[in-house]
Amino acid sequence: MSMHQAMSILIAEDSEAAAMIVRRLLWRAGFKNVDTAPDGLAALVKMSEKKYDLVIADWQMEPMSGYELLKQIRGDAQFAATRVIIMAAEPKTEQVVAAKKAGANNYIGKPFTAEALKTKIAAAFLEFGHSA
Repeated sequence: MSMHQAMSILIAEDSEAAAMIVRRLLWRAGFKNVDTAPDGLAALVKMSEKKYDLVIADWQMEPMSGYELLKQIRGDAQFAATRVIIMAAEPKTEQVVAAKKAGANNYIGKPFTAEALKTKIAAAFLEFGHSA
């Protein structure tokens, strides 16, 4: 799957306000097929019901963090093609390294612009040799 504006995106974010901001930024960048989940567990439920091309997950959520969600996604063969971008309010080097080791396709610090997010999404797809 190449990066395409019709692709399905799931935002896993425990702050409703932050989730709506990310959704708005995605819309501004041209992505309209966007759903949200309030935490990692809810995201897994949604992922079992619908195929998502990209998951954008907050690092710190309860009861399941974005990092734990990432590990669940990477441990399940049915989600092998799903790209994952981890976002964090205060990105720390050790978080970025841990996310990459766990299989994250990219990492973004909050706050960010629509253009920065679009660039991170494009990079997540280029990483696997797909064109944007």
